[in-house]
Amino acid sequence: MAHSVRSVQEFVQDSFVPMVAVLCSEEAERVTAKNKLSFCELLRPFCRLTSEGHIRDPNNQVQVVKNLRIGVNSIETDPSTASMALRPGQLRLLDEVVLTCQPQEGAPTTSIKNGEYDSICSCFHCSVSPFCLFLVNTPWFEVYRRKFLQSMPSSDHEFLNHYLACLLVVSSTEAVPVEQFLKLSQEQHRIQHSGEYTNPKWFIPNTLKYYVLLHDLSQGEEQRADAVYEDMKQRYGPQGCYLLKINSRTISAGVDEQIPDPWSQYLHKNNCQQQVSQLDGSPASNINVMSGNLENHPLQLDASISPGNLETLMTVNTELKKSNREVDPQTGGAGSHGAWLTLSDHDHIRQFIQEFTFRGLLPHIEKNIRQLNDQLVSRKGLSRSLLTATKKWFGGGKVPEKAVAEPKSSCGLLYPPEAPELQIRKMADLCFLVQHYELAYSCYHTAKKDFLSDQAMLYAAGALEMAAVSAFLQAGAPRPYPAHYMDTAIQIYRDLCKNMVLAERCALLSAEILKSQGKYSEAATLLIKMTSEDSDLRSALLLEQAAYCFINMRNPMVRKFAFHMILAGHRFSKAGQRRHALRCYCQAMQVYKDRGWSLAEDHINFTIGRQSFTLCQPENAVTAFRQILINDSRQIAAQQGAFLREYLYVYKNANEVSLPQLPLPCIQSSATRVYFGPERRLAEGEKQAATHVSLDQEYDQDVSAIWCHLEEQLVAAANRGIVPANFRPTQCCLNKHTDNLRHPLAVVEEPIIVEVTFSNPLKVSLALSKLSLLWRFGEEEASSEGLTEVTNKSEETATHEENPAQEARLRLLPHRTGHLNIVGVVYNLAGGVHTSDIIVRGRQDFNIQGPRLNVTKEDKMLVRHGPDRRLDLLITPPMPLMEVFFLQFPTALLCGEIRKAYVEFSNVSAVALSGLRVASTHPEFFTFGSEATTPMTPLSPTAAENNSSYQTVATPPQQGCVTSDVLLSAEDSAHPSAVMDIPIKGGILKPGESTQLPLWLRGLDTDGVHEINFLFYYESSEKSCRISHRVLRHTVFICASRSLSVQASACRSSIPRHDSEEDEDSRGTLVFVDLENINTSEGGVREFNIVQVSSSSPQWRLHKYINPKNDIDCKLGSRERAKLCFRATQCKPQQASLDSIQKYTFADLSLGNERIVSSSTPCRDFFFRCCRTSASQQDAAASSKLSSKDKCVVSGNRASDIIDIAKKCNELDLNIIVIWKAYVVEDNKQLILEGQLHVALQTIGKEASSVINKEEAQEMVLLKFKSEPPPPVIQPPAELSHLIKTNLHHPETFTHHFAQHSLCLVPVSLTLSNCSMAHVDAIIDLRHYSSSETQEVHSSFAWVGQSQYKLQLKPQEVMCLSLQACFLQAGVYNLSTPRVFAKPTEHGAMSETSQQTAGPALIIINSS
Repeated sequence: MAHSVRSVQEFVQDSFVPMVAVLCSEEAERVTAKNKLSFCELLRPFCRLTSEGHIRDPNNQVQVVKNLRIGVNSIETDPSTASMALRPGQLRLLDEVVLTCQPQEGAPTTSIKNGEYDSICSCFHCSVSPFCLFLVNTPWFEVYRRKFLQSMPSSDHEFLNHYLACLLVVSSTEAVPVEQFLKLSQEQHRIQHSGEYTNPKWFIPNTLKYYVLLHDLSQGEEQRADAVYEDMKQRYGPQGCYLLKINSRTISAGVDEQIPDPWSQYLHKNNCQQQVSQLDGSPASNINVMSGNLENHPLQLDASISPGNLETLMTVNTELKKSNREVDPQTGGAGSHGAWLTLSDHDHIRQFIQEFTFRGLLPHIEKNIRQLNDQLVSRKGLSRSLLTATKKWFGGGKVPEKAVAEPKSSCGLLYPPEAPELQIRKMADLCFLVQHYELAYSCYHTAKKDFLSDQAMLYAAGALEMAAVSAFLQAGAPRPYPAHYMDTAIQIYRDLCKNMVLAERCALLSAEILKSQGKYSEAATLLIKMTSEDSDLRSALLLEQAAYCFINMRNPMVRKFAFHMILAGHRFSKAGQRRHALRCYCQAMQVYKDRGWSLAEDHINFTIGRQSFTLCQPENAVTAFRQILINDSRQIAAQQGAFLREYLYVYKNANEVSLPQLPLPCIQSSATRVYFGPERRLAEGEKQAATHVSLDQEYDQDVSAIWCHLEEQLVAAANRGIVPANFRPTQCCLNKHTDNLRHPLAVVEEPIIVEVTFSNPLKVSLALSKLSLLWRFGEEEASSEGLTEVTNKSEETATHEENPAQEARLRLLPHRTGHLNIVGVVYNLAGGVHTSDIIVRGRQDFNIQGPRLNVTKEDKMLVRHGPDRRLDLLITPPMPLMEVFFLQFPTALLCGEIRKAYVEFSNVSAVALSGLRVASTHPEFFTFGSEATTPMTPLSPTAAENNSSYQTVATPPQQGCVTSDVLLSAEDSAHPSAVMDIPIKGGILKPGESTQLPLWLRGLDTDGVHEINFLFYYESSEKSCRISHRVLRHTVFICASRSLSVQASACRSSIPRHDSEEDEDSRGTLVFVDLENINTSEGGVREFNIVQVSSSSPQWRLHKYINPKNDIDCKLGSRERAKLCFRATQCKPQQASLDSIQKYTFADLSLGNERIVSSSTPCRDFFFRCCRTSASQQDAAASSKLSSKDKCVVSGNRASDIIDIAKKCNELDLNIIVIWKAYVVEDNKQLILEGQLHVALQTIGKEASSVINKEEAQEMVLLKFKSEPPPPVIQPPAELSHLIKTNLHHPETFTHHFAQHSLCLVPVSLTLSNCSMAHVDAIIDLRHYSSSETQEVHSSFAWVGQSQYKLQLKPQEVMCLSLQACFLQAGVYNLSTPRVFAKPTEHGAMSETSQQTAGPALIIINSS
């Protein structure tokens, strides 16, 4: 709580002082008027005694009177009926003194830190402080309290403010001063005893009259004044008169002398009192009316308030400020008071007061105390009961209330002046005024009992009040302060007597006493009880003091402090004390700010805003209303609309800045996105534009990594396979997820699009118009007007409550190179439809924080953010800009289907481009061919609609043999790497030029929807550009449907070498191709026609087809299967490549009347691209296996050598290309689709398929804990079982006469072929081993002759063994029982490995 400068004892003593009246002659007033003072004003600064006085009590004990102050007032007669209520003029005076007393800048404050309130705003500076600050002193309350106690009306139930003496002042310049004294004495007697006036009131009938002769040293004769004074001493006695000499200073002689002005603080109050008469009629009523419009309840906000109310309040406030300036006491010139007085005159006045008090007033009071005591002592002989009976039956002392002509009292009886109870009270008051508190307490206590017994409640309340005060002021505190006396007195004053003035005085005294004893809770309760609706000013002041009581407790009650501060501010506002109301709300805001009490914050900020606006503090008003709008408000929509209207009105009338900051709508700075370059052009007719990058796309980290990888491949291809160290991936769109550490590069004359995300925290709509970007080019800041460096395009948008977040895309077009910094947004703000007439224009700046740093220890301990430069751009010289369009680009394909489309490249810039390349996530999906191998492109796509995508040649049928062989290297094929060069004429595309190229597409081998990314790369033909290259993205989605399933396998031919139709040095292999139509009639496909089977291999080629022989037209309907058999032969030595570059032999086996040239585009392009894709996948798998095997310990290189030998004998490396046509019915038209499927046969005996099986999710298996398994048995490599190929030659049927000869001997030839290029040791074991699978077919035959052979075969050697099989009966027998074991000769320590046998060799034995 605010603390008073004086002690509580001094405050209580100064509240009740001996009152002295003053009657002055006109000449005496003229003498004092030279100093611009009245005689009372002249004496007032010196009315406090600086020395001690002494009196003797009735027991003749000396009582010391310390620091006594007397009250000196001019006599003002009032013939009206006495009333205990304050007059309207006095109320205005109290209002004015509070209004003129405001806290000064830099006023002393104290702080409190309590619990969770550790981050609160200062109430005056709005700066964040860890403490709750409040004022140490509240001078307005002290001034109000002092003026209130001085304005207390006189009452008959007490005598404390009745006049004890009267000063009669006459000037020495009067003709006959003694006559003037006589006139003044008679006038005083008439006023006191005539009964015409109810005011002033006098303490005792025999009032002390003290005669003062006032002498003006600057004019009068001093000898004459002394003579008159001597005559006065003879008449009135030396103790009843005084000669006061003043005005000893001459103005001409003392111009430079600085004399203190002790009258300023007193005249400030008196001027208010004099000027309050000018305010009778308007201010008080106006204040109440105005305040009534502001709030009806401290916690209620009026949603119907319109900006017109603020305008009215501002007008009224201006008038009040003018009136306040008119009544400003400082305009009176305080320094001119006492101009004729010197310091000696000050001493004379001070000495006069001391003489009057010590020689006149105190002896007079002492005499009256003795007289009253003697009267009371003489009455003590009578018994209380007798006295009471006498009073009752004979009316000896008081008259019933209804018989008195005085104002009636509802509090009991009214006593006449001579009543003994009043005499006791009079004695008690005299003792209290001269600081004899013990005797005063005794008298008050006695009177209290008498008053209560007579039910004179008003008198009893006064006695209780002063008894409590006397008990508190007694030296040494012989008894505790009886607070219950005060509580009872207040209750009687307020509830029974309906006298709020006396109740307020009692509450003010008791509260100060309780606070001095540390009883802040009791003091606060007492002050709150005194609030009522009859006086807003009193209630406001008491609520404020109660709030300070809560904050000064040992455990401060901060929330109660804030709540009662709000109540006090509300009552201040109703009383017209707007500055005090604003101060209270600001102090309460310290507690409620950032505590989560949004509704309370809204109310406080709203009130602060309105009060600040009416007090002509527009900056504070805007700040307060801004807080309401930017906080997470829980108000209803209507209330938020009222807040918004108030803010817009205040903002429009307050801001003088050209582009001030606006709080609404909120800008989500981190969500700001920046796009470089023109937006994607829409499709033109059949043209489909490249998708590239747009602001409509969501950012995906994985997708961004894919694009970055593609760009690295393109940059490496353009720089001879090396990625430069300064390579930075192209970022066409920057957001919070991208790398924004470096300055982004933009191009001159290319637009920069900034997407700003606005969010509306309110439930009402906000209308935004004329949005534009605020930018700084170099050191110059602008929005758009009058500058040529950047062109700013505005945009209109609106944010509604249904859509709280909305994006606005604003554009800049730089016209020259330099440094461009985008600062913020400029826009017009209106509050929807209802406030469309109030439009304000302002700005909001971007505040983008970079990613949080987490590298060093300091970064981890503190919250630090790195830079984010997405809005800090560097404008570079012109660069080429390319647009790409696709024509006849399909959205759905069959697996393996070949479709021809067209691509158009356009250079829309003023700079030529070169180095055009493309990379894709699916390089096997498309091909451009090359200038050398691609036939001339048709002039238009429609010219080749019915043409085949393949290059075909008409050929006659040739008994199923190969029609042609073409030798082609992989280097001759276009685009051997993942990056494809786009074959444009001359390699340069000039400004404004366009070119169109064919693009062959092939459906992917896996069915489903595929996302395929294309990244086009191009450079400027002008080197030394800051931007090395540019890219263009395109994404397509292709739905691939199943077509054919091709499964191929190869095995060695079983025909003996000498029976083979091949050349002697060639070796035959059978290739089986299984075809199945797995299409489910998707897209209207009816059947597939196999038109050609081609092969491509460095060492092998298809020679002829074996099946079908007659019908070569192979058609497959839905779910139909076909099996094709071909013979493959090795290429002739002269065809094999002996160079370092590997060459492929393309062989075509046409099943129709025309041959498709598989060695030309697009067939061979897709073959090489698919082979490269599959090879890269196999290399990746092999490398992963190799890395895992590297962990094992290898004993030597011999095992790997054996495996290599075995692998080479089974290697085939033959690629099968199956070309098909499909017939589709679409729109009642039959279309022919073409396609090709690839199967790579790498090993003999291992099946390969064109269908890629989708990976299935592995089932989750429970974790099992087992003991370590035994070490696995090392099995020999599977490749060693193919070292030797075996073949049995025998007749298919054999007839024997078992009746004649029981044993049938059949000759069998076993052919052994060494498939490797090394010497091989072989063991042939003819012994039978029982097996459930073979027992039935060979149980009755046996091999005759040697049962085991050991042979050695040279490389590629073929050896025949003649064997004999013996049969006992007719039947079907499987002769494939010989077991062959082999091992390389050079590896003698290795055991032989069982060789894979040929298929079943069945023989039929017939009995003749």
